[in-house]
Amino acid sequence: MAKMTGAKYFADAMVDYGVSHIFFVPAFMLKSFAEMEDLPIARVMTHGEKSAAYMADGYARASGKPGVCMAQMIGASNLAAGLRDAYMAGSPVIAITGGPTPVSRHRHAYQEVDDITQFTCLTKSNLSVDTVGRLPDLLRQSFRMATSGSPGPVHLRIQSHLGQITEAEVELNPLAEKMYSKAPAFRPAPNTNDVKAALDLLLKAQRPIVIAGGGVMRSEAQKELLQFIEKMKIPVATSLNSKSAVADHHPLNVGVPGSYSRDCANRAVHEADLIFFIGSHTGGQVTNNWMFPSADKPVIQLDIDPAELGRNYPNIVSILGDAKVSLQTLFQMAPDRPSSDLSAWRARVQEMVKEWRTENDKLSTSNASPIIPPRICREISNALPENGVVVSDTGHAGIWTSRFIELNHPEQRYFRTSGSLGWAFPASLGVKCALPDQPVVCFTGDGGFYYHIGELETAKRHNINTVVVVNNNSALNQEIRLNDSAYGGKQRGRSEEMWRFPELNFADVAKSFGVAGIRVEKAEDLRGALDEAIAMNKPVVVDVATDMYAIAEHPWTATGRDFHSYQKTGA
Repeated sequence: MAKMTGAKYFADAMVDYGVSHIFFVPAFMLKSFAEMEDLPIARVMTHGEKSAAYMADGYARASGKPGVCMAQMIGASNLAAGLRDAYMAGSPVIAITGGPTPVSRHRHAYQEVDDITQFTCLTKSNLSVDTVGRLPDLLRQSFRMATSGSPGPVHLRIQSHLGQITEAEVELNPLAEKMYSKAPAFRPAPNTNDVKAALDLLLKAQRPIVIAGGGVMRSEAQKELLQFIEKMKIPVATSLNSKSAVADHHPLNVGVPGSYSRDCANRAVHEADLIFFIGSHTGGQVTNNWMFPSADKPVIQLDIDPAELGRNYPNIVSILGDAKVSLQTLFQMAPDRPSSDLSAWRARVQEMVKEWRTENDKLSTSNASPIIPPRICREISNALPENGVVVSDTGHAGIWTSRFIELNHPEQRYFRTSGSLGWAFPASLGVKCALPDQPVVCFTGDGGFYYHIGELETAKRHNINTVVVVNNNSALNQEIRLNDSAYGGKQRGRSEEMWRFPELNFADVAKSFGVAGIRVEKAEDLRGALDEAIAMNKPVVVDVATDMYAIAEHPWTATGRDFHSYQKTGA
């Protein structure tokens, strides 16, 4: 035990846990921030609590380390809203806020709302520090919960609006459990009987397919996944959270399935006779609202969280374990499979992929004016360095990047929002903080960019060198079809006020923040603009004037294009 203030304890603990950045809106725990003055921690002040949460989320997904965000009590609700995406994505974020004191409760204290319950549905753990003496054990518990099992956000509320209780000096135990400084904190091994049962089924199946999810990326199991599917000769579909797990050009990769998908991936899952989910929630997006696979298909599932095993499908085999360790065991126990095995199935899958590429090549190579988004994605793919990172927004941005971004190098990464429009830009700043030596390209639309455009100043102030590519169509154009439907097939009157924006040049807006801006109006200028932006090594906005009526097709289903599923999952 050592006598110290809670503020000093907190600052030292952040260093001990390897936290390199804290994203915050002042003024909260200022004594702790003062204690960090000579410590290797960047204090990134943002222009909104939600942005701070998104930056911490991006940082956590890219580094595997908990992302820390903080706000005083009046900003707690905004911070909670920003945790929604981290919760849905299983991202280890630690959110710290102020809270009421016993003396002020129920007395209309300035800015006071007892808001801790707002965090309950958005976190794995929602804890209150009521005395400075409880800070050490509850902070350790926060790191423990964020990184153990299936990772996720936690909330730690410090009694007092501005965290003043941490300024008290008491006897504290400066212990950091460093094993919880990165997820996964534990790598449970699978039961070998379950592994054998899964392999027996995979060897008997005529048309098996793997669906790899975000757990593969969180476990850093890309290499093990590739070794396993190559040894077993099994095609793989990758969820959006694992889009970069297997190279797009790999002959076993069928692309992203579900609602933000390539047709060939949905077709392959539809035709498969056995589906093996690895580190993937069997949720609505990756399955297009549980169409692929259908309820009658046999399913094997591997997950680190026992609560996920069999959640949406009655698994014929469930494997509890860490993705990396489990895939190593699967690989070691699997027999060498002759190349002739499953050759007809692999040929069928490759033909579906070839058909999709042939059908869509005209979009990705289009010189249309205004520019269409598939061409932007093609040029990002071509310009992205071998260690480059793409961060994507939801809605059309997620659909376009899912279908048309090509990632073919093992160091390339892809991160996307789990549903919160506007997440991508601030999250890309957090990603860049975690990966300072890797180029980061954010893909968003004008609708998404508007949410947190003020963080251009943050990028400038901290020299966070992210390239932001804005698909600028002066609209939330994904809503056009929804409004057509609402109006009975044809919009009229003032309907456009529900989805149109005035034309705006975001390159000029960027320049007003002191950030570099490039405007692109011709498809043939895209590659040069992207090369220039990436080479600048500074914050850059590439504003691309695009076709307002370039609208992505609905996901493929066995009976045609599925509008209703798209309507449910679109943003």
